[in-house]
Amino acid sequence: MEDDGKSSPKLPIPGKRNILITSALPYVNNVPHLGNIIGCVLSADVYARYCRLRGYNAIYICGTDEYGTATETKALEENCTPKEICDKYHAIHKEVYDWFDISFDKFGRTSTPEQTEVCQAIFKKLWDNKWLSENTMQQLYCDTCKKFLADRLVEGSCPFEGCNYDSARGDQCEKCGKLLNPTELKDPKCKVCQNTPRIRDTDHLFIELPLLKDRLEEYINETSVTGSWSQNAIQTTNAWLRDGLRQRCITRDLKWGVPVPHEKYKEKVFYVWFDAPIGYVSITSCYTSEWEKWWKNPENVELYQFMGKDNVPFHTVIVTEYLNYEDGKFSKSKGVGVFGNDVKDTNIPVEVWRYYLLTNRPEVSDTSFSWTDLQAKLNGELLNNLGNFVNRVLSFIAKPDNAGYGSVIPDAHDAESHPLTKSLAEKVEKFVAEYVEAMEKVKLKQGLKTAMLISSEGNFYLQTSQFWKLYKEDKPLCAVVIRTAAGLVHLLAQLLEPFMPSFSCEVFKQLNLPPQFSLSDERGEVLLASRPWDILPPSHRIGTPQPLFKELENDVVTQYREKFAGSQADRRARDEAANLTDQLNKTKLSDAKKQKASSSKGGGKPKPQPAADREITMARLDIRVGKIVKAEKHPKADTLYVEEIDVGGGEIRTVVSGLVKYIPLEEMQNRMVCVLCNLKPVKMRDIVSQAMVLAASSSDGSKVELVEPPESANIGERVTFPGFEGEPDDVLNPKKKVWETLLVDLNTNENLVACYKDVPFTTSAGVCKVSSISNGTIR
Repeated sequence: MEDDGKSSPKLPIPGKRNILITSALPYVNNVPHLGNIIGCVLSADVYARYCRLRGYNAIYICGTDEYGTATETKALEENCTPKEICDKYHAIHKEVYDWFDISFDKFGRTSTPEQTEVCQAIFKKLWDNKWLSENTMQQLYCDTCKKFLADRLVEGSCPFEGCNYDSARGDQCEKCGKLLNPTELKDPKCKVCQNTPRIRDTDHLFIELPLLKDRLEEYINETSVTGSWSQNAIQTTNAWLRDGLRQRCITRDLKWGVPVPHEKYKEKVFYVWFDAPIGYVSITSCYTSEWEKWWKNPENVELYQFMGKDNVPFHTVIVTEYLNYEDGKFSKSKGVGVFGNDVKDTNIPVEVWRYYLLTNRPEVSDTSFSWTDLQAKLNGELLNNLGNFVNRVLSFIAKPDNAGYGSVIPDAHDAESHPLTKSLAEKVEKFVAEYVEAMEKVKLKQGLKTAMLISSEGNFYLQTSQFWKLYKEDKPLCAVVIRTAAGLVHLLAQLLEPFMPSFSCEVFKQLNLPPQFSLSDERGEVLLASRPWDILPPSHRIGTPQPLFKELENDVVTQYREKFAGSQADRRARDEAANLTDQLNKTKLSDAKKQKASSSKGGGKPKPQPAADREITMARLDIRVGKIVKAEKHPKADTLYVEEIDVGGGEIRTVVSGLVKYIPLEEMQNRMVCVLCNLKPVKMRDIVSQAMVLAASSSDGSKVELVEPPESANIGERVTFPGFEGEPDDVLNPKKKVWETLLVDLNTNENLVACYKDVPFTTSAGVCKVSSISNGTIR
């Protein structure tokens, strides 16, 4: 939400890091969709929150881009004035961003007197410096509408070879990204009446970009390095320069815009590409009259700008790629995708939407939104990993004295002498350092991933310590584990506040702490992460623990996919949409049974669900520690081995595996292996394979290694995944694609540990590993 205006505006402070953050000004002609939100305002919000968390002096400026053809077009569609359109959609944008917990210092507008003042002042300086020229240009004129057509009032086929996109706008092709003039389009049509316009002469003003080429190149070469621009930003900018800078028109035959302060052109307005970037400055001037201290102070102010890749030529800054929707690109103009006002109607909390969008943040290439992926991340990562850890710790502390700690943080002595706790602290210290490094470089997705690794380590720490047994057998050591885990809960809330502020506020509420978040070097808070048992003081009384996330079920996901299929116009046209909306509003997400079971029973197992109804998680796989007692080549296949594997309880399974090319026969004998035991048996060259041996392959497929449990692991014990609890299916139903769904996230990390996403394959003796393949895939 925006600064309330009652506090004094922040100004740069000598000796401090002063950071000015902006995100691309969203057009006010429609409701923002998820692609807009992640590409611009949400990413910038995360970075702004991080800067505040670290104690930097940062402001976040944004607002609606309100002038230009897009607004006039929308006004025609809705039969009202451009001003009425702007008032309507500015309020909608503000409401959507408030719901998403966007923490603007100022969210303004470009249709203000301040915008006119700054824009006209810049124009006059350009005119005085002779960087502008006058020229007659040919422009499309619609005889039916009796006016010149601005670029966005024309659509046609892209003229560039290899593209030929048939819905290219007059200013830019959405598909190939090339900038266009409307007269370059093939088969142009007036967007208002659909008739073919004709070409007429009209006088306009141009900025002479070729005169600025040397200055631009010098600025770009220096700033792209010092500012750590993304590769996409650098490549796109260099391509623009390489293709040759051309003079660009800065005026338009419109009424809705900043008037040109020149007698000859007083009936024209500035073209939106010239006017809109100036909006960052004018909105800052609405925030403080001393705006020049932010914008004309490069020695003391760092500027960070966030936008989608289609805006690179107009900014050349930090770039986010496109977020695509299911099978196609989000599009406001075509109404495709999930829109900001839609998400409030899904009953999915804001912290889930923020987390999902940020884990899918398209930083180096386009990524896609899908409902099943949202479901998997909510149920698997937020509910079973993060939510499970926090709830498990706090619920145990909240139990009465004979079963827990009566809601009071216990005192803990000699924590560093406990090897498991000391090992955890070393890992957490490393992760926090990596988090800070990633966030300083604006690698937001990496920062989030690193923070979530701490949650995974917390689950592993709890499970390995078996704190529920320690409570009965070694209470001093149990106090060490619980106070350390409570410190991790506090730390996670701090680290995740930039990403999920509502989650962090709720965690601090359950910790009985005010929602004041800080990770400052000056206060020693980063250093404190290496001693998590010291983060929360003993005798501190916590609040009331509550489950933090709720499970998203398959039938609800199906309903959402159907509800948001097609364009907005398609949705309105479907008669059943109203009934479906009513049904969705009545849908209740099921309670998070796993959280309650694990927290209330101290590690007990939740009641199993029928296999057909269960969510797809690693808990459904029966992966066991096995030992190969005999291996030989398949009698009918040169590339296959046949192994006899002891999987515990006196049971020997026959397994056929395609490892001949990669592992010598003698190295297969008496090996400890991880065996997937609940696949449906399959006949391979007349021999029935009753399980699967798990192996990792290198990225180029040239090397394959067995996933090995520790030598001291018990044969037949189940390989577990901290945070994913429950009984496995008896046999995986091939039609449900359980194995195939989970398979894509099996990997080896840089430490050679076998993982599902970031969660290690875990046994009573430690984690499972491979010999040398890091960042490999497991099959």
